[in-house]
Amino acid sequence: MDVRAARADDAEALRTAVSRAREETVFDDIGAPLLDVSAAGVREAAAEAEWSFLMEHDEEGPVGLAIAHPDPDGTEAELLALWVHPNRAGEGIAGELLSRVGAALADRGVETLRATVPADRPSATEFFVAHGFEGRGTRRSPVGDEDVVVAAPRTLV
Repeated sequence: MDVRAARADDAEALRTAVSRAREETVFDDIGAPLLDVSAAGVREAAAEAEWSFLMEHDEEGPVGLAIAHPDPDGTEAELLALWVHPNRAGEGIAGELLSRVGAALADRGVETLRATVPADRPSATEFFVAHGFEGRGTRRSPVGDEDVVVAAPRTLV
């Protein structure tokens, strides 16, 4: 398997992979919708994000995706999407994608990577803590309370 920078023309292949997984949106490991995987949705997310990485299998196509975007001040970035095909869960794909995002952020001098997870899903917070993140607190959002977790990008590499 190979990790590379995602491109706008990956939208159809990613949409097909997610459909093959019987999902309609890109989900993280705990089932929170992160990204509309219509071809237009993927193109839009890839175009708006500073860093997008796709993991591909030679025969299966896309099996993972990570998208991050910097905050306006450039010292912090948000993880917008992290998806691994359910058939590939537990194979280290999420960790590899987080590592690539971390390396790209560290190279650009970004000090903090932030992710949010539903507060009622402790397994999501545990996932990120296991990958080097620490809790920052809880915030209200339109979809409910979210736990905010952060990591120094260089620690993800």
